[in-house]
Amino acid sequence: MAEMAPAIPRSHSVVFAPRIQELLDRDEKVFRIDPAKVGVSDSRLMAEIVAARPVLATERSVYKPAAGAEIPHDSATRTIRALGQDAMAGIRKPPPPARGMSGSWPYAGTSYLRRWLFGADPLPVSLLSKRGITRSDTLSRLVDQVVSAFPGGAEQDGRTALAGLIRDAADPLERRQAIAMYRRATATLCDGVAALAGNALWLTGPGRERPENLTTVLWETLRLLPPAWMLYRKGGTAYTALHPEIRAEDDVALFPLLMHRHPDYWPDPTEFRPQRWDGVADPERTPAFMPFGYEGARCWAKHLVVPLAERLLTAALDGRIAIRSPRQDAEVPLRSLLSVRFEARATA
Repeated sequence: MAEMAPAIPRSHSVVFAPRIQELLDRDEKVFRIDPAKVGVSDSRLMAEIVAARPVLATERSVYKPAAGAEIPHDSATRTIRALGQDAMAGIRKPPPPARGMSGSWPYAGTSYLRRWLFGADPLPVSLLSKRGITRSDTLSRLVDQVVSAFPGGAEQDGRTALAGLIRDAADPLERRQAIAMYRRATATLCDGVAALAGNALWLTGPGRERPENLTTVLWETLRLLPPAWMLYRKGGTAYTALHPEIRAEDDVALFPLLMHRHPDYWPDPTEFRPQRWDGVADPERTPAFMPFGYEGARCWAKHLVVPLAERLLTAALDGRIAIRSPRQDAEVPLRSLLSVRFEARATA
């Protein structure tokens, strides 16, 4: 990656893609990104923007159209409930062998977590969440067709609740949408959890003592390197009275990453200090902290992310994951999900 700038001054550090670093270097908390988009990192204004109107279906990934049709609200709700059921069941299962976490992170973490939570689904359903399949449109369409024709019978054991929604679909359209929702839900959850756990692995540092409190490590990681680092809101008149810079035709980008690192809100904002969260009963009520969105617009999987990330991080530490990156820094590319990139190997 061309021209990366250091962001966290440590013996090992992360470096952001230039476009992200440009945002971090800005002094303004409200600024124009381009002729049709305004960026916001002011805590009060971000809360007002989120509260100004309900989140649109198109602004929530789980509700976006699938199989050429809108996702009914009850179908999306069933998917979210099934995912929660599967995630909680997965947490109670022993993790797969740690060697599965060797490789390039966060991708190795994503693949490992998918095997852990959804690997028991029968073929061909289990192929829906495999990264090698999802990266190919041709293979994805082929697997979708096979699953649509052969969703599996009721006699098969080990099926997740998400896979059950595919089997029990009432008609071909509902089945195609259930297939799309299976892939969407598993990807959203596993990608986000792996990004958070990988960011925490890097921030705790190679060769450091094992943290005593992994929960505070994860909350501090969510502050310093939040995977959901930017949230979009489509423009409209709901925002125009909130700030003179925002016009009715402007889309709005909210930046938790910038807010979480601003000295107006945080002492020593670029320092990784998990002890900030010692004794904090409800971190999400902390001012200027938006790891999953604000009240009424929070991530639909937020109650699953931290427990799963703690389980994944525990498995990585138990497996003595050694970071093998060739340099003492890790890159953070410009992607929708903020995550450091590094090589790792299980040594236990």
